[in-house]
Amino acid sequence: MDRTIAVPIKRVPGSAGDDLVVVEEPLEIRVGDRPLSVTMRTPGDDFDLAVGFLFTEGLLRDPAEIESIRHWGSPNVVRVAVSVPLDLSKVQRHFYATSSCGICGKASIDAIRVQAPPIESAARIDSDVLARLPDALRTTQPAFDATGAIHAAAAFTAGGMLVRAREDVGRHNAVDKVIGSLFLEGRRAEVLVVSGRAGFEIVQKAVVAAIPIVVAVGAPSSLAVDLARESGQTLAGFVREGRFNVYSGGERIG
Repeated sequence: MDRTIAVPIKRVPGSAGDDLVVVEEPLEIRVGDRPLSVTMRTPGDDFDLAVGFLFTEGLLRDPAEIESIRHWGSPNVVRVAVSVPLDLSKVQRHFYATSSCGICGKASIDAIRVQAPPIESAARIDSDVLARLPDALRTTQPAFDATGAIHAAAAFTAGGMLVRAREDVGRHNAVDKVIGSLFLEGRRAEVLVVSGRAGFEIVQKAVVAAIPIVVAVGAPSSLAVDLARESGQTLAGFVREGRFNVYSGGERIG
């Protein structure tokens, strides 16, 4: 499925022509025969997205728990079959999740918070390396180059080596795609870089995935900062043009 599509437009001033826009379509995530959530996403890497969602919601613990992943009657439905019983009650979505909200539709306030242990990691990152990561992320964004309207997330080593990158119209989906891809391989990231702001849902996904360092081009929210500090996570924001703010875990930055 294409990530971008050409649509006819009229430029003012100018003449009629075409413009590339990012594709946004619903994805229904099912566990077995049970529908769990519908999220608005950019098609592509759907299996990574579904698995990343289930992992960061605290449902999956090990890739061995997955029996199969497949599209189910439609390219917009992914069915994950698992070998263990899952408690789906706290993550059942009563509404769909928009591309801008990773926790919309949760049934209660208690369901927003996913329990995860504090992060214990010896990872350290040089400040110069950290400052260069958004530029490294930017080189992995072909759909953004074409449309200017899509988010990205990437996993890096603490030494600055790119491990995995994904694009999506939803920033939380891009993160789930990265985390889900690594989860399926039994791997964890040392650094997560996101192209926009670091909201609560982004930091929480990184905490569940035990990612010790989160780097955001934009600003964090107050709840994201609180969660990062409680979880022992390093959080840097406004990482641009060689400058950044450290909101939590500055001891990991050299």
